Amino acid sequence: MASSTLDNIAFIGGGNMASAIIGGLLQQGLAASQIQIVEPFDEQRSKLQAQFGITAQAAPGAALASAGLVIWAVKPQTFQQAAQQAGPHTGNALHLSVAAGIRSDSIARWLGSERIVRAMPNTPALIGQGMTALFARPAVTADHRQAVEAVIATTGQHLWLSEEQQLDAVTALSGSGPAYVFYFIEAMVAAGVQMGLTPAQAHTLAVGTFVGSSALAAASEDPPEVLRARVTSKGGTTYAALTAMEQAGIQQQFIHAIEAARQRAVELGDEFGAG
Repeated sequence: MASSTLDNIAFIGGGNMASAIIGGLLQQGLAASQIQIVEPFDEQRSKLQAQFGITAQAAPGAALASAGLVIWAVKPQTFQQAAQQAGPHTGNALHLSVAAGIRSDSIARWLGSERIVRAMPNTPALIGQGMTALFARPAVTADHRQAVEAVIATTGQHLWLSEEQQLDAVTALSGSGPAYVFYFIEAMVAAGVQMGLTPAQAHTLAVGTFVGSSALAAASEDPPEVLRARVTSKGGTTYAALTAMEQAGIQQQFIHAIEAARQRAVELGDEFGAG
């Protein structure tokens, strides 16, 4: 992390995603003294200080002016207020937002800066297995992009997008996606218990199946439908299960659910980015 942009990094908000990034940065050799955070909640602020040994403040102040990169890890509904409080101190920084739905036009207007990158990460970032999509405004330079990539690399993989509106689809697909996986794991565990397995046995089998299947999908050059077909012999057990799912319309309902998440991402931008 040689970039001067990364010599001092400030976080506005100190929740799970900020913690994941901070942990990754420290593991990659960034000193705790190079990180500062603004976190208004006393309990979370104390937790961050104890866990990482970083400087945490209850409110933004002049110290933010030293930050080359400001990472906005706040909830969509509080972004505008946070920007109004911290923005006067961050005029020279590159800005990286991980807030769902809030468009870069709104962020640029609130901060008076065009150096903005939007990111949509997901919670596997907490263990370095995240998937993050990125969009940069035109004023973001190649060096700025490299700095952002260096930060995001500490949490997993990344993918650059050419159109900002694609972030709403990303929010619905991979941003919310871990919850869908956990939902199906819950169902598999419940089914296993109903069929006589212990909860621990069912959990081990369900999680192991998702981990192994995802690894196979990542390693294979074949699309998922081909991989699925290879384990679906007509008249067999898998065929029986998938036929029941098709008859229940599960795939189309699942697609509809993801579209509902995308629409909510659009609504968040409309609702909380209009000020």
